[in-house]
Amino acid sequence: MPAPDVAALLIELERSDPGLADEARTAVEWLTGGEPLETVTQLDVCEFLWYTLPVKVQGDHLRLAKALGRLLQLGGMERYAAFCVSPTTSQILRTYARDGEDAGGAAYQEALEATGVLPPDVPDLRWSMIMGPEELGAHVACSAALELAIVSGSPPDPVALTRRWLTEPRTELGGDSWLHRVHGERLNRWVLGRGPARRELAQPFEVRLHAPVPARPLPALQGLLALAASEGGVPLRLPPSPEAIARRELAEHELGALYRDGSRLLLTDAGRRLFGSRELLWESVTSLLLARGEHEFEASAREAALMLLADGDTLRVQALSVRVSQVIGGEGWHPVTGLEDVTRTLTALVHRLSALDLLALDDHDPVRLSPTGQAAALAALRAHALRPRQYVSLS
Repeated sequence: MPAPDVAALLIELERSDPGLADEARTAVEWLTGGEPLETVTQLDVCEFLWYTLPVKVQGDHLRLAKALGRLLQLGGMERYAAFCVSPTTSQILRTYARDGEDAGGAAYQEALEATGVLPPDVPDLRWSMIMGPEELGAHVACSAALELAIVSGSPPDPVALTRRWLTEPRTELGGDSWLHRVHGERLNRWVLGRGPARRELAQPFEVRLHAPVPARPLPALQGLLALAASEGGVPLRLPPSPEAIARRELAEHELGALYRDGSRLLLTDAGRRLFGSRELLWESVTSLLLARGEHEFEASAREAALMLLADGDTLRVQALSVRVSQVIGGEGWHPVTGLEDVTRTLTALVHRLSALDLLALDDHDPVRLSPTGQAAALAALRAHALRPRQYVSLS
């Protein structure tokens, strides 16, 4: 069957229903962006009807949706045409008009998720709110695969299908995978996104961080979890060293692995999962090195420090602070108290590295990472570089 031609369809619509032709022309131009109509997917149609139309297009939205539906029907795209006149579309458009953009947007998201064609987050990839070209291409391709599976009468496991579609080599990508493309795009943005000193420091890591960092044993933390899993648990009497105290606090309050039961600490459900999986424990521990929720300045300082220490170099805290200040100063950060804020942030990082037994030296100054600490620094940097790009809230 030949692909529907928009110009020919508009001429036909002018003959059969001239009152809708202008609205149909406006709607289809917004929907396709000038691309052929056969490239349109269900996700495209739903996003246009439930977001673009009410937020960006002027006019009678219900009438514009009806006109688009008529055009799609003439083109033999009855399934997409049905969305244009569905009760869901009418309800969402009325919600925008009556209750505003926030309420309409919430209704749009709920309806979109119910379609089954929105690719879910998978262990290998959490989708960004703001997508680059490669990620957008991957998202569209995964959505089309989900749509095809649904239409064929074989409702898919969305996570399994999305993961397979992302990780399998694709002929249209020259044997590359969508996941590799997205990771490359995010790593490149991470390297190039900020000041010249930061870019120079990060550049060698772009290639190094493409491959996952294999999980390493963490004997000190694993020993603590093993004690908590034993019949007696971890006694609440003071541990023998500041590092042991800090390790226990990290396990209890940040990893959520321990809970208090009288005079002892026992494993939580999360702790049992960590204790049973080296990979999960490694991922959770390395994420603590660039913990989320902190001020972006602190994250930038820690990130620069980990790059400087990742190859096993030995640096005194003061020298490390000066070097980090030079890097993040080029990004536009100018702490109110200057070097003092950087030193405070890095001292806290060094104490955390010590608690996790990732330092090669007993003394905290100078600082050198152990081989496991170097691997942990790379794993933390990789996770930070590959994190999804989100809108920044000003509230």
